[in-house]
Amino acid sequence: MSYGNDEVRWEVVTAFVRLGLARDEKVMVLPAPEVPEEEVLARIDFPSRSTVRARAHGQLVLSSMREVIRPDASFTAARQLARLRAETDRATAEGYAGLRAFIDMGWVRALGADVAVMAHRETHADPLFTGRPYTEICAYDRRRFDRAMIADMEQAHPCALLERLGCLRSEHGGSGTLRFIGEADAANQAAFTRSLEIALARTAPARRLTVDLTGLHFLSVGCATELLSLARDAVGHDRIEVRCDAVRSRLLRRLGAGTVPRLMATEVVRPW
Repeated sequence: MSYGNDEVRWEVVTAFVRLGLARDEKVMVLPAPEVPEEEVLARIDFPSRSTVRARAHGQLVLSSMREVIRPDASFTAARQLARLRAETDRATAEGYAGLRAFIDMGWVRALGADVAVMAHRETHADPLFTGRPYTEICAYDRRRFDRAMIADMEQAHPCALLERLGCLRSEHGGSGTLRFIGEADAANQAAFTRSLEIALARTAPARRLTVDLTGLHFLSVGCATELLSLARDAVGHDRIEVRCDAVRSRLLRRLGAGTVPRLMATEVVRPW
């Protein structure tokens, strides 16, 4: 995940911690190095002291990258990965369902680590997860890392979280694909329309566009109508395929998708 303000960061940390505790997992939180432990606990516990028992029993642990790589003084991916594998084994040995870790990447600057080494770790961490009960969020503060690095890390990770509920993200993929993730509601209709217009312009030479709606939690009538209108006017395209679940497919049909010859709705199972 990436965040641009502290409120978003704490919303994600709190949700991630509470979900892990509810699933009987052990939870490690590695906050930004400059954030005092008292503030971390106050944020996670708000509005109630819900994690006191978990901390007392060792289910919730506050740590740091310095602690993870100890006794090494400088960061190496091998040391970090080995320690996290050991902590996962320890969590299951203690009877927990698994281990999850929230790692704020502010440690990179604090330890003077080589960004290239860190980036290599992020793209070669599969053994941490394959066949193992381990979950991890790497959180990047956009005020610390440049835009290119954030974009590279979003591509490197198997999943990039929305910043918060109610957001809409569009991703232009290969082979003329536009994928929407999040909420295509009235508040995001202008962005939804603009992304479609750009995608149609980009795919004009190929005369084909695939619009993937399977990552949406919500599709408003207004956004669906805009999609059909743009498809109807896209005379330079031979085919516009819309991938969606049965609910969105039914909505598009009721709004007149069948009257747009170049549009084809393909029903797929949602990925969750």
